[in-house]
Amino acid sequence: MRPKTRNFEDLVNQYKQELLTDEKKLSQIEMRIENKQTKKEQKKPRRFSFYD
Repeated sequence: MRPKTRNFEDLVNQYKQELLTDEKKLSQIEMRIENKQTKKEQKKPRRFSFYD
């Protein structure tokens, strides 16, 4: 038995949805990275100098 073929519009809609999902996941990962970076910067002790 052959699998049912999907029409072009269905495939386009599926790929669009997958892209949107991927974009959302990427933005979440980027936010986590940014949060980790800011936390690291906040934890670093600041070195004072006479030239500040």
